Amino acid sequence: MEFNEIRYFLAACETLNFTRAAEVCNVSTPALTRAIKKLEDELGGQLFRRERRLTHLTDLGRLMQVHLSQAQAAAAAAQTEATKFASGETRLKMGIVATMSAPRLVAYLKSLRAAAPELDLDIWESHCADIADALDRGDLDVAIMTLPDYPDQFRAVPLYVEPYLVAFPPGHRFGAMNAVPMRELEGEDYVKRMHCEFPSNFAKLGVAKPYSRVRVRYATEREDWVQSMVAAGLGMTLLPEHLTLISGIETRPIVEPEVTRTVSIVTKAGRKHTNHVALALKTAQGMDWEHIPGR
Repeated sequence: MEFNEIRYFLAACETLNFTRAAEVCNVSTPALTRAIKKLEDELGGQLFRRERRLTHLTDLGRLMQVHLSQAQAAAAAAQTEATKFASGETRLKMGIVATMSAPRLVAYLKSLRAAAPELDLDIWESHCADIADALDRGDLDVAIMTLPDYPDQFRAVPLYVEPYLVAFPPGHRFGAMNAVPMRELEGEDYVKRMHCEFPSNFAKLGVAKPYSRVRVRYATEREDWVQSMVAAGLGMTLLPEHLTLISGIETRPIVEPEVTRTVSIVTKAGRKHTNHVALALKTAQGMDWEHIPGR
């Protein structure tokens, strides 16, 4: 069964006149008649009954009109979706690392909106491991991540480098320092963000192992809980410089060594970019990230 046969048959159903149906389909009447005869042979029965000038559908013809109308509509919908996909007219699914600065994310989204006003975004916030898995599976089109290094299946474009700070409650001994050497963290109570860079991944970031011997007293995925526990004096934590802080927390730079992370925009290697993925990359690379307020 060919789409042209379906199209000719449905036109004949509407006009109940083979000559007019042929005109609608821009074919000759004999060509339309042959196509419908071929369709009847394939379906095993007569679709039209032609009695002199009167043409009407048989019971089989009425039944096939319902099914083949649905098939034609489904084919048209599939063609429309394929055209949209090919031209990049789809929703963009973006993963964002949970500790990205909200003002910097919003600045990026505003730039992207200006470049593509009709673009719709699905934004998924999580930690880097889950985002990487989703990007690898194809559940995400693009992601902003902070892994120390990336496996071969990803292509990461660095956007900006962000230092880490130590955060602590007022009255802590770190408050008397202009900057806190990493060795001073040893023995401190620590409030840990689960799946974050510290302390499990800090070796990849260049931090010597002896300096990572903190006492992890609490661990949670909730950033607001982490900061609330720090403000309450339950421990200290390390956080990226531009992360928004609640009141009641003080921070100092980390030194000896200074620790940074690189914020990158990431795609799956080998996966063809839609127009909007390419635009998301171009917009991110064209921004002056260092002059966007961090908090």
